[in-house]
Amino acid sequence: MKMVRVIDAPPIPNPHNVHAARIYDTEHAQAVHILLKPGESLKRHITPVDVFFYVLEGEGTVEIGDEAQRVGEDTLVESPARIPHRWVNDGPGDLRILVVKVPRPREETRIL
Repeated sequence: MKMVRVIDAPPIPNPHNVHAARIYDTEHAQAVHILLKPGESLKRHITPVDVFFYVLEGEGTVEIGDEAQRVGEDTLVESPARIPHRWVNDGPGDLRILVVKVPRPREETRIL
């Protein structure tokens, strides 16, 4: 059995300059844990595969295409492939998000 403690997963460099750790990575899917401190955000970007976000802790605003919605913990948000999206932590505390990409993006297209 393989287990990963999110707190022990090493951060990966990313163009957003935020704390992100790849916690699951197989040929079929990928999961990344993102921690946004208050005031931090992701840059608007496009992912070449479908993504879903699950808010583990905190609250913030997610933008997908032309829509923006404030969401809190225990919320799942779907983001279709090739639609610009980003997260903004405009809340008072940490925002922790589980990002799952299916199918796993090819190496050269991975952003987080």
